[in-house]
Amino acid sequence: MTTPYMIARLPGSMEFKRLFTQREAESALPLVRQIVTDVLETARKIRELDESDGEQPRLQAELEEHLLELEDMGCFFKDWNFSTGLVDFPAVIDGETVFLCWRSDESELAWYHPIEEGYQGRRPLPETSPVE
Repeated sequence: MTTPYMIARLPGSMEFKRLFTQREAESALPLVRQIVTDVLETARKIRELDESDGEQPRLQAELEEHLLELEDMGCFFKDWNFSTGLVDFPAVIDGETVFLCWRSDESELAWYHPIEEGYQGRRPLPETSPVE
């Protein structure tokens, strides 16, 4: 399947389908929020199953489908404990490629972090310098 997104390459061979502006990421949030809700609910169902339950393969496929839906949009699910729902959107701030960072318990997109620093490096989005 061909996507309309340009591939962005970074040093160290990181590739992104697209780079988001802050406005684009905010516009995507309603759909991202719904997909993350589906991811967390499906993961909860999988955790509650007995390992021999016949539903597990179907639910696992459903979970993978939800995660691919996020990747197809160009963003990344980062909460592998499936507890809160963390999503990163590749972007550029002040000439540096970063991740705009959103958690499902946050009402809006308000944080970013340098790619190398991860979630622990979260910083508030700059007010005076718009995200490109």
